[in-house]
Amino acid sequence: MSAASNMERLEQIVGRLPEARRVDIEAWGGEPTFRVGGKNFVFASTDATTITVKLPKDEAAAVIATDLQAAPTGYGLGRHGWVSVTLDRRPSTARWQEVEEWIRTSYALIAPRKLARQVLDQDQPSP
Repeated sequence: MSAASNMERLEQIVGRLPEARRVDIEAWGGEPTFRVGGKNFVFASTDATTITVKLPKDEAAAVIATDLQAAPTGYGLGRHGWVSVTLDRRPSTARWQEVEEWIRTSYALIAPRKLARQVLDQDQPSP
């Protein structure tokens, strides 16, 4: 069995989020975005070797400071917490866990409150 492509892994992660869907932007050469409530929470290159997510500003700054493959997103989005991350062709399991946390955080920041709450509740450690 071959390893899942980055895009397949990305779609699996997004598929676990309520009401999230993929929308390819024809004006951007078919570049995939992932949306909830009509708002983007992940931008990706067509092969998902680059993804862009929104994080709280302090978390975004920490990721950029500690991850050599992360940078503030261009077009002025970086100052609002958007971070672009380059992924290897075959990221490690640990890297995918990190990416999933960032995607879930981005979703929770963008999604309508009711949907965001569902994800935040799932991510809370049990007492």
